[in-house]
Amino acid sequence: MFKKVLFVTTILAGYVLLWPVPVEPVSWNAPADKGFVDDFAQNSRLDAIEIINLPDTHGPEGLALLGNEVYATTREGWIVRYNQDTGEQVKWVNTQGSPLGIVFDANNNLLIADAYKGLLTVSPAGDISLLTRTVDGTDIDYADDLDVAADGKIYFSDASTKFGAQTNGGTYAASLLDTMEHGGHGRLLVYDPVDQTTRMLMDGLNFANGVAVDADSQFVLVNETGSYRIHKYWLQGDKRGQSEVLIDNLPGFPDNVVRGNDGRFWVGLVSPRSKPLDDLSASPLMRKIFQRLPPFMRPQAVPYSHIFAMTGQGEILTSLQDPDGQYHTNTGALETYDWLYISSLHADNLARISWQDVGLEAVE
Repeated sequence: MFKKVLFVTTILAGYVLLWPVPVEPVSWNAPADKGFVDDFAQNSRLDAIEIINLPDTHGPEGLALLGNEVYATTREGWIVRYNQDTGEQVKWVNTQGSPLGIVFDANNNLLIADAYKGLLTVSPAGDISLLTRTVDGTDIDYADDLDVAADGKIYFSDASTKFGAQTNGGTYAASLLDTMEHGGHGRLLVYDPVDQTTRMLMDGLNFANGVAVDADSQFVLVNETGSYRIHKYWLQGDKRGQSEVLIDNLPGFPDNVVRGNDGRFWVGLVSPRSKPLDDLSASPLMRKIFQRLPPFMRPQAVPYSHIFAMTGQGEILTSLQDPDGQYHTNTGALETYDWLYISSLHADNLARISWQDVGLEAVE
């Protein structure tokens, strides 16, 4: 019996220590998690949300507004159009990929960061075209979020050059791999429709995610999900071409950042910080061992709904939360005149909250 136990123990130990995994974790020192304090003090203001069911689709990751219609991306590849007046929902176009961030340009073309396909555009008639899939001779395998500047240039994130979404089990699975490794594989890119070129502006980001250009096209914000922070990259002025950390040590993983009105931006924290990940940030070997455990034993996004608004200078304007996470893994928010719509990674519905409950003044 002893020999059998020893044999099994040896096999298990060998598996935990030696079995190959796709990640090569990099040592780093996670900032101390302050939790939900100060500007992010815990509250339940998202209890006031209304739910709009999305039949046969789920995961409205990205949202955009055109007229009185809200457009949402879904895990099934559809762009769903929701009429705020009538409540009608239409499955408009399907990219046959994994559309994430969306935004309309000045000509009402819908621009899409598709994690499988690259940077796409959809004409008002519904015709889909590829804008770019490569930069500097490398593939863009995880286009994540985007925004368009006044001059028509499209700024977008490539979340991970190592863990492409399609080849690593989908967008969520790939994001977990990149976060576990913390290898700085994300980058901020720009596409110029005039000369059809794509350039890299920033690299070394730990899962480059949400992107938003300010109303005057002075700067672009990019979320670095794996490092709990938001960067500001200057497009104009004396700091043009330079970047700085705008907000650091957030209490969760920042996903999308969306330009609102009156100079504000909305950020979704897709999940609170993971204590195991933080505790093991400086221990690559232990993180590799964690990756060999069954999926249910690894760090996962936990239900906790949280969005906040901030200025372009990083001042927090409001924080809306639901600790119970009834609208869990939310990714961001989109302003309309009457509502604030909330996007999600996994939900089979859209959520919205009235401006009366948001606590900020709506700007038409």
